[in-house]
Amino acid sequence: MSTVELDTAAETAAIHAVVAQVAAAQRAEDADAFLALFHPDAIWTTGHGKFLNGRDEIAEFTRAVLPGATKDGYATYEPFFIRFVRPDVAVVKVRQQYLTHNDELVSEGTPLYGLTKEDGRWLLTFCQNTPVVDH
Repeated sequence: MSTVELDTAAETAAIHAVVAQVAAAQRAEDADAFLALFHPDAIWTTGHGKFLNGRDEIAEFTRAVLPGATKDGYATYEPFFIRFVRPDVAVVKVRQQYLTHNDELVSEGTPLYGLTKEDGRWLLTFCQNTPVVDH
């Protein structure tokens, strides 16, 4: 167990800010701002199951799909569960909603974001986008 003190309230607020930056970058279709949130060695699995290994692959995918992504609507992101595995590693569950521009719900997701703290900054490091499917 680490002897490093963790200011849980401050770290939780910082993680909420990262998730808000994800939403803002996607809504603005700003690939550079979105990609700046990732660790260089990040892995990402898209909502359709595509595995992306490293920021270069994430960048290639993002630059292909983000432009025009908000023409029919937008997504909201709200962290609802955060567990600090270590002072520099957090696992975050996110409530994701896709809405029309008239704020009508289209679909939902529940991504899992694994963040690591690098040089005082939380970065997306291991992430899985997961759609919610009604059964």
